[in-house]
Amino acid sequence: MSANYEKISGERGKLESFLGRIPGYKGYKEKEMRREADSLLRQALVRDFTVQLNRLTPIQTAAFSNGAVELMGSMGAVKTALQTLIDRIRNAAQGYAGFFDAVRVKEDDLDRLEAFDQQLVAEIAKVSAAIDDLDKAVQANTEVKAAVAAAQRTVQDTVNLWDKRSSVISGV
Repeated sequence: MSANYEKISGERGKLESFLGRIPGYKGYKEKEMRREADSLLRQALVRDFTVQLNRLTPIQTAAFSNGAVELMGSMGAVKTALQTLIDRIRNAAQGYAGFFDAVRVKEDDLDRLEAFDQQLVAEIAKVSAAIDDLDKAVQANTEVKAAVAAAQRTVQDTVNLWDKRSSVISGV
């Protein structure tokens, strides 16, 4: 289980501990805590990817100042793809059915979803490294086109990974 889940579980009060002994409630409450952990993880992903997005504007401005006008569209595409990813993460379904929902999600499905979301955490470092390389290329005013292309591929790989999230639960 994730650190977020363990933290949420540890903060349960005496009443919730008592209610946890009621048949059926314990499983429901554990899923609720997993849902909170999933939400916290996605909020962290949004925050960290937004930091990377915000780094792109000054890099784009510097590239423009260096005369790389022909690359503005490509750099804008990187920003758009990253912003779209952020919006999709922010607005994603919680990844599990609630207590009264007709569709039930099993514990192993939740475990797979959590493991998948942890993979996305690793993507932040990849996106950051690609933006670092782009920044260095713009500052040196060399190989900027290649750095933009590499950043586009990295962000697109992350988007492609995110696209697979729904299949984790559906098994498709």
